[in-house]
Amino acid sequence: MATTAEYLQTSEEETVHMQSVFAIQQKAYRANPMPTVEERIANLKKLKHAILDNQEAIIAAINKDFSGRSRDETLLAEIMPIAQDINHTIKRVRKWMKPSRRRVGQHLQPAAAKVVYQPLGVVGIMVPWNYPVQLGVLPLVGALAAGNHAMIKMSEFTPNTAECFAKIMADTFPAEHVAVINGDAKIAAEFSKLPFDHLLFTGSTQVGKIVMRAAAENLTPVTLELGGKSPSIIGDDIPMEDAVERICFGKSFNAGQTCVATDYVLCPRDKQDEFIDTYRRVFNRMYPTVAGNEDYTSVVNERQKQRLQQLVTDARNKGATVHVIGEENIADGSRRMPLHILTDVNDDMPVMQEEIFGPVMPVIPYDSLEQALEFVRDRPRPLALYYFSYDKLTQEHVLNTTHSGGVCINDTLFHVAVEDIPFGGIGPSGMGHYHGHDGFLTFSKAKGVFLKQKFNAAKFIYPPYGGKLHQLVQKLFIR
Repeated sequence: MATTAEYLQTSEEETVHMQSVFAIQQKAYRANPMPTVEERIANLKKLKHAILDNQEAIIAAINKDFSGRSRDETLLAEIMPIAQDINHTIKRVRKWMKPSRRRVGQHLQPAAAKVVYQPLGVVGIMVPWNYPVQLGVLPLVGALAAGNHAMIKMSEFTPNTAECFAKIMADTFPAEHVAVINGDAKIAAEFSKLPFDHLLFTGSTQVGKIVMRAAAENLTPVTLELGGKSPSIIGDDIPMEDAVERICFGKSFNAGQTCVATDYVLCPRDKQDEFIDTYRRVFNRMYPTVAGNEDYTSVVNERQKQRLQQLVTDARNKGATVHVIGEENIADGSRRMPLHILTDVNDDMPVMQEEIFGPVMPVIPYDSLEQALEFVRDRPRPLALYYFSYDKLTQEHVLNTTHSGGVCINDTLFHVAVEDIPFGGIGPSGMGHYHGHDGFLTFSKAKGVFLKQKFNAAKFIYPPYGGKLHQLVQKLFIR
């Protein structure tokens, strides 16, 4: 076991190494500040092949970190989105890179204007533990498409994945182009202090505030992908089976350890019992057992499991009713945890104050849709909102009267998988966007350019002011 002095020395050495990597990336970027489209596509193809060629190693590493991560969930949530996003980007990056022509007003003629999309330089990417490869690579796709260099800080809570990913990237890119930084929370704090040209962080709202404060010291722009309490609202008209199947899939995926998983459900009061009964039936159909079921992912570590259990215990002690969906006692040696539906909850319970991030889900009854929407509007704006109804008028009403990072109508999670729409939060659930074209824009400087050639019409309004010309200017253009 390392002594305090040895730990401090190692930490200091890691910080120095990180700073040196940042310096060589800055130097490398300056040597090639505007990579060609061919270079960018080549980098994206290298990244795609690196992930696909090493997918078995990635699956094994994540499974080891979780002590039971569904293989199919890793394929669906880590490998497939990366391949699809890279394919989408390769097909379109040439178009994205083209300067955008803009209109010049008559009063500025003769002239032209355009917007040039320039790489920012060196960007930082801070990765959480819940989807440790996808949430590192998808921002990297946008960064490489925009022509940047990148440093990626992996989560210390998934050390096997972090080590595996670092090796894959080191075998694929030189450190002056893409580098992976591993280490504990102190290294993460030092990472956020580097004067990046842009910093993207995915994680909790609490840590996001710390990262933003650190970045502010360098006036580093940030994209924060946070979380919050994303609601599912069940409309009065939808068949309960339709709504429950889609909520159950999204909530069970990765054992609810997803920033856009349903955090709580708003259900018509007279349908609450039907919701619970239907949920039990649907869950048991998807997962006939929880114990030993390789389709059902474990809670990532003991600390997180204890936190979730404490939320349930606290709620029960304060009057909530707990409905366990699946076996209550899991004796397979894993941290698999059945879903706990909570009813009779109130705002004094931490489960209604904190992002749950696991297989616990409060259900709150409502008497009218407007009451349900007011419940959502009274709380911090969530990362996602899900509304279940086949009535198009109420669909539009919900879209127009609520704020959230993204929305699914009659589904959960899948808006994140659409490469051609932005992903990002609002307010406490984050700021900024990425995925597809929006990722390219996030990691680019949209530089406005005004072009004039030899003839200079502006000289006619140079001082000394006054006279007929200025009267003409006022008559023609100030109106």
